[in-house]
Amino acid sequence: MSLFFPSRLKKEATTIEAMIRIYCRNHHGPTKILCPECLSLVQYAHKRLQNCPFQEQKTTCGKCPVHCYKPVMREKIREVMRYSGPRMILHHPFLALLHSLDGFRKAAKRP
Repeated sequence: MSLFFPSRLKKEATTIEAMIRIYCRNHHGPTKILCPECLSLVQYAHKRLQNCPFQEQKTTCGKCPVHCYKPVMREKIREVMRYSGPRMILHHPFLALLHSLDGFRKAAKRP
């Protein structure tokens, strides 16, 4: 795997963190540091990715047959994605493109 195309899970972790940073900056103040609520959401998302049963074969979380987020955290991440998704093309166009392409992956079968 080259540096230009990082592993699937690293790319997913980078994308979700970028989305949370956009959301936090626009909702909780324009600082470089994430607020405690958003920091805990990033940590939770990274933990869920590390424990993903599909690992490198995973599709985007929205198409995944296994929903590993707790309901409260799932609703929060949806809120973040609804807000940040359209803004990703301006702030992180390459990540947005790669994430869109990942959306075309077939959902993996349960392990």
